[in-house]
Amino acid sequence: MEIKRVDITEEATALVKKLQGMHGELIFHQSGGCCDGSAPMIFEKGDMYLDDSDVLLGEIAGVNFYMNIDQYKYWKHTFLTVDITEGRGSSFSLEIPLGYRFIVHSRLMTDKESALMNGR
Repeated sequence: MEIKRVDITEEATALVKKLQGMHGELIFHQSGGCCDGSAPMIFEKGDMYLDDSDVLLGEIAGVNFYMNIDQYKYWKHTFLTVDITEGRGSSFSLEIPLGYRFIVHSRLMTDKESALMNGR
């Protein structure tokens, strides 16, 4: 049984699909605190430099979701759900000009989920 670490709401999925139509292939990266604090940001694939310090948490709405390993160490026991809210954030994320910003809701994983993750 595969346990997901990240999911996305229907409303956020609709916005991702719109952004894909405008920009093509995309990636999510959970920011480490710049601009809007720790928030999921979406970029055109190739516009965000990824390296060995970035962890792939999963795919949502056809888009890979990454987080830096230093931040992952704090979040690895949580399940993340990407959502949207109205209002312009102050990041470089692609949804900002459309009057929205992505936000993340988190919850602790259950004991069962944690056990199935085997410390990953």
